[in-house]
Amino acid sequence: MRALIALLASLPTAVFAQSTAENLSAIEPMSPSYLLKLSGGLLLVVVVIFALAWLVKRLNLAQHSQNGLLRIVAGLAVGTKDRIVLLQVGEEQILLGLSPGRIEKLHTLAHPVEIDEATSQSTTMFAQKLNKLMNKGADQ
Repeated sequence: MRALIALLASLPTAVFAQSTAENLSAIEPMSPSYLLKLSGGLLLVVVVIFALAWLVKRLNLAQHSQNGLLRIVAGLAVGTKDRIVLLQVGEEQILLGLSPGRIEKLHTLAHPVEIDEATSQSTTMFAQKLNKLMNKGADQ
Protein backbone atom coordinates (compact mmCIF):
# COMPACT_ATOMS: atom_id res chain seq x y z
CA MET A 1 0.00 0.00 0.00
CA ARG A 2 2.83 2.38 0.87
CA ALA A 3 4.54 1.56 -2.42
CA LEU A 4 1.39 2.52 -4.31
CA ILE A 5 1.13 5.80 -2.42
CA ALA A 6 4.80 6.56 -3.11
CA LEU A 7 4.28 5.80 -6.81
CA LEU A 8 1.26 8.08 -7.03
CA ALA A 9 3.08 10.84 -5.16
CA SER A 10 6.02 10.66 -7.56
CA LEU A 11 3.87 11.14 -10.66
CA PRO A 12 3.76 14.73 -11.85
CA THR A 13 0.66 16.63 -10.82
CA ALA A 14 0.40 18.08 -14.30
CA VAL A 15 -0.73 14.70 -15.61
CA PHE A 16 -3.57 14.63 -13.09
CA ALA A 17 -4.51 18.23 -13.78
CA GLN A 18 -4.58 17.66 -17.54
CA SER A 19 -6.70 14.50 -17.33
CA THR A 20 -9.09 16.17 -14.88
CA ALA A 21 -9.50 19.19 -17.12
CA GLU A 22 -10.22 16.94 -20.12
CA ASN A 23 -12.79 14.94 -18.15
CA LEU A 24 -14.54 18.06 -16.86
CA SER A 25 -14.76 19.61 -20.29
CA ALA A 26 -16.19 16.38 -21.71
CA ILE A 27 -19.03 16.26 -19.16
CA GLU A 28 -21.90 18.67 -19.67
CA PRO A 29 -23.69 18.81 -16.31
CA MET A 30 -26.92 20.12 -17.83
CA SER A 31 -27.04 17.81 -20.84
CA PRO A 32 -30.17 15.65 -21.09
CA SER A 33 -28.21 12.40 -21.21
CA TYR A 34 -26.25 13.28 -18.06
CA LEU A 35 -29.40 14.32 -16.18
CA LEU A 36 -31.16 11.14 -17.30
CA LYS A 37 -28.28 8.97 -16.05
CA LEU A 38 -28.16 10.88 -12.77
CA SER A 39 -31.93 10.64 -12.21
CA GLY A 40 -31.95 6.95 -13.13
CA GLY A 41 -29.15 6.19 -10.70
CA LEU A 42 -30.85 8.06 -7.86
CA LEU A 43 -34.17 6.38 -8.60
CA LEU A 44 -32.48 2.96 -8.57
CA VAL A 45 -30.91 3.64 -5.17
CA VAL A 46 -34.25 4.74 -3.69
CA VAL A 47 -36.02 1.66 -5.11
CA VAL A 48 -33.34 -0.65 -3.65
CA ILE A 49 -33.65 1.00 -0.22
CA PHE A 50 -37.44 0.60 -0.19
CA ALA A 51 -37.22 -2.99 -1.45
CA LEU A 52 -34.76 -3.95 1.29
CA ALA A 53 -36.88 -2.24 3.96
CA TRP A 54 -39.97 -4.10 2.74
CA LEU A 55 -38.07 -7.40 2.72
CA VAL A 56 -36.80 -6.93 6.28
CA LYS A 57 -40.29 -6.03 7.49
CA ARG A 58 -41.88 -8.92 5.59
CA LEU A 59 -39.48 -11.50 7.00
CA ASN A 60 -39.51 -10.06 10.53
CA LEU A 61 -35.74 -10.45 10.60
CA ALA A 62 -35.34 -7.99 13.43
CA GLN A 63 -37.88 -9.73 15.67
CA HIS A 64 -36.49 -13.26 16.01
CA SER A 65 -34.64 -14.38 19.08
CA GLN A 66 -31.37 -16.25 18.67
CA ASN A 67 -32.37 -19.45 20.42
CA GLY A 68 -36.05 -19.51 19.42
CA LEU A 69 -37.47 -19.28 22.96
CA LEU A 70 -39.29 -16.01 22.30
CA ARG A 71 -41.37 -15.46 19.22
CA ILE A 72 -43.73 -12.74 18.04
CA VAL A 73 -46.85 -14.53 16.82
CA ALA A 74 -48.79 -11.47 15.68
CA GLY A 75 -48.71 -7.72 15.93
CA LEU A 76 -51.13 -4.88 15.35
CA ALA A 77 -50.43 -1.16 15.12
CA VAL A 78 -52.99 0.67 17.23
CA GLY A 79 -51.63 4.16 16.64
CA THR A 80 -48.60 5.85 15.15
CA LYS A 81 -46.33 4.64 17.95
CA ASP A 82 -48.46 2.12 19.85
CA ARG A 83 -48.67 -1.62 19.09
CA ILE A 84 -50.32 -4.71 20.49
CA VAL A 85 -48.15 -7.83 20.21
CA LEU A 86 -48.88 -11.49 20.87
CA LEU A 87 -45.67 -13.00 22.22
CA GLN A 88 -45.07 -16.72 22.61
CA VAL A 89 -42.74 -17.89 25.37
CA GLY A 90 -42.44 -21.66 25.21
CA GLU A 91 -46.07 -22.88 25.29
CA GLU A 92 -47.47 -19.72 26.91
CA GLN A 93 -48.78 -16.75 24.92
CA ILE A 94 -48.84 -13.24 26.36
CA LEU A 95 -50.58 -10.18 24.93
CA LEU A 96 -48.43 -7.07 25.35
CA GLY A 97 -49.11 -3.39 24.78
CA LEU A 98 -46.07 -1.53 23.46
CA SER A 99 -45.61 2.21 23.40
CA PRO A 100 -42.46 4.35 23.45
CA GLY A 101 -40.71 3.78 26.76
CA ARG A 102 -43.39 1.46 28.11
CA ILE A 103 -44.36 -2.22 27.84
CA GLU A 104 -47.51 -3.47 29.56
CA LYS A 105 -48.80 -7.02 29.94
CA LEU A 106 -52.42 -6.89 28.85
CA HIS A 107 -53.44 -10.54 29.14
CA THR A 108 -52.06 -14.07 29.44
CA LEU A 109 -53.98 -16.42 27.18
CA ALA A 110 -55.35 -19.53 28.88
CA HIS A 111 -55.64 -21.34 25.54
CA PRO A 112 -52.84 -20.49 23.06
CA VAL A 113 -53.92 -19.20 19.66
CA GLU A 114 -53.42 -21.78 16.93
CA ILE A 115 -50.88 -20.68 14.35
CA ASP A 116 -51.23 -21.64 10.71
CA GLU A 117 -48.17 -23.89 10.40
CA ALA A 118 -48.03 -23.77 6.59
CA THR A 119 -47.69 -19.99 6.50
CA SER A 120 -45.31 -19.90 9.43
CA GLN A 121 -43.19 -22.74 8.06
CA SER A 122 -42.94 -21.31 4.52
CA THR A 123 -41.87 -17.91 5.86
CA THR A 124 -39.30 -19.57 8.12
CA MET A 125 -37.96 -21.72 5.28
CA PHE A 126 -37.66 -18.69 2.99
CA ALA A 127 -35.85 -16.76 5.74
CA GLN A 128 -33.46 -19.68 6.28
CA LYS A 129 -32.72 -19.94 2.54
CA LEU A 130 -32.13 -16.19 2.33
CA ASN A 131 -29.77 -16.28 5.32
CA LYS A 132 -27.89 -19.21 3.79
CA LEU A 133 -27.45 -17.32 0.52
CA MET A 134 -26.34 -14.18 2.33
CA ASN A 135 -23.81 -16.17 4.37
CA LYS A 136 -22.39 -17.76 1.19
CA GLY A 137 -21.81 -14.28 -0.26
CA ALA A 138 -20.08 -13.12 2.92
CA ASP A 139 -17.77 -16.18 2.98
CA GLN A 140 -16.44 -15.58 -0.53
